[in-house]
Amino acid sequence: METPAEKEIIEELKTQWKRLWLERIDDKVRAEGIANKDYSVLFVEKGTVIYATRDFKPLDFREILKLHGFIDADRFVPPSPHVGGWRKFIRTVIAKQNPRRRVTRAARYVDDEEKRRQQLRKGGYGWLHRV
Repeated sequence: METPAEKEIIEELKTQWKRLWLERIDDKVRAEGIANKDYSVLFVEKGTVIYATRDFKPLDFREILKLHGFIDADRFVPPSPHVGGWRKFIRTVIAKQNPRRRVTRAARYVDDEEKRRQQLRKGGYGWLHRV
């Protein structure tokens, strides 16, 4: 169980984290985000690149919590979308259990009898005129 002091520290870190990402400077030429202030609580200085498109390790809130001494940082931060949550579990496990048993709505209304083919137009020659 966390103490009120720990709760205040975590809330302060979360507000600073949100402020960091909202107030960043976007450099569109270099395709990167730069911190516009000094965030000493998050260990980020002014001018630090916090987001880039290539060959860059982005900031991680879990690492910041661990640097502050919180051992169980996963309890305070939800899992990343790459690791997955309930939606990914449903997509990967439940939705793909047995595709043969699953019948789509459109397949229910198709007659199982032989499909009748329409008579070909102009004897199968299409729109071309026969001479």
